[in-house]
Amino acid sequence: MIKGLYFITPAGSETQVMASTQAALRGGARVVQYRDKERPYAAQIALGRQLLQLCRNTNTTFLVNDDPSLARDCGADGVHLGQGDGSVATARTILGTGKLIGVSTRTAEQARQAESEGADYIGLGAMYPTGSKDDAELVGVERLRQVRQATRLPIVAIGGIAYGNAAEVIDAGADALAVISAVAADPQPVLAARELTLLFNRRKAAEGTRVLTIAGSDSGGGAGIQADLKTITLLGSFGMSAITVLTAQNTLGVHGVFPAPAEFVRQQAELVLDDIGADTVKTGMLYSADIVEYVAELLERYGLAAVVDPVMIAKGGAPLLREEAMSAVRARLLPQTFLLTPNLPEAEALTGMSIGTLKEMEDAGRRLHEMGARHVLVKGGHRDGDATDLLLSGGRVYHLSGKRIATTSTHGTGCSYAAALATRLARGEALPTAAQRAKRFIDAAIRNAVPLGGGHGPINHVAGAKALKA
Repeated sequence: MIKGLYFITPAGSETQVMASTQAALRGGARVVQYRDKERPYAAQIALGRQLLQLCRNTNTTFLVNDDPSLARDCGADGVHLGQGDGSVATARTILGTGKLIGVSTRTAEQARQAESEGADYIGLGAMYPTGSKDDAELVGVERLRQVRQATRLPIVAIGGIAYGNAAEVIDAGADALAVISAVAADPQPVLAARELTLLFNRRKAAEGTRVLTIAGSDSGGGAGIQADLKTITLLGSFGMSAITVLTAQNTLGVHGVFPAPAEFVRQQAELVLDDIGADTVKTGMLYSADIVEYVAELLERYGLAAVVDPVMIAKGGAPLLREEAMSAVRARLLPQTFLLTPNLPEAEALTGMSIGTLKEMEDAGRRLHEMGARHVLVKGGHRDGDATDLLLSGGRVYHLSGKRIATTSTHGTGCSYAAALATRLARGEALPTAAQRAKRFIDAAIRNAVPLGGGHGPINHVAGAKALKA
């Protein structure tokens, strides 16, 4: 099956090729193409068989570039033929029936010809300028749309594809995205693969997308697991939970905390992930160092994209993260974080910086990125003036503007914001779009809050969800 993230192996040592492929597979790659212009044939067979075993372990399609004989000799699922690499008929003779044969194309006419000759899929590119082929002819998104109309075969888009342009390529009709450096050259290759993989969920029914929240329980219903599951459900995904802490609280404050053993948190999460799975994870109150350590290990092992809300202090002032857990957050959790969503006090605690201006928010976001978080959204609700948030993603800074709302009904804001982000990402939205919509959700939820209780009342999740449908 040719769909999803299509990883082409990079040049390099055997160790480098294997490590890059393992990272891509952990990040959700569904096809691996072995491309090797350097090794002797016998060494290619040996490495090809090792790659094949990785793919078999993950139920992933394994293809060989250009050479049908090599594909046959290492047991691959098929071959991809470039321009001038022989005919489909010849490859079929060498490989036999039941193997996949792909053909590189650039035009609708070439795509139709490949289909008539018996190809199983086509490659189309280069979509954008690429460093791997200096002489590549640019095809572009409009040509992709034309080819999509011309053939029923799966289309693998290739050439210069990265997170910033991948969504438009999928929307134009690509069934798969072929990448090399976008994963192999990234300092966080697993997360680089995962963020591309998630974009294909834009083609899934929303109710088929899954979000796991690992957080504390709020008996008052305004924050924590309760707020997360309300948000996830109202925004269309299926929510699951692993509870870290039971709290006795209401709008007046947290009056009791009863942490779950880390081993029980592990059992909750792993049973869910091994059976139902998850597209994204949202974390909230983790409380202790051993729970933080476990969650970091879980994210690494499963290659999950996590939206981490570093819950530290309740609105009433009660500590929600033990002092000794802070170092575990910095050292272990941040390097496994897809998106970190601190408010200003949390960002100050993590970085040791004083933050009051937008420039200082941006500086703190860059520091948190240096500490390991792939993307950072610094929330500005604690500033004087407007309530602008800053998203640092892909080397860019996005300003998510918002007017300050005069209300005490803000309980659960951080939890719900992060849960909305995790849900929009699970539904296949690119992060800048997901952040803009999550911001609209949380603003409407605060603006339309119904006063409940005698302290910091909860936000209105239903109103937030309605604002996104308007």
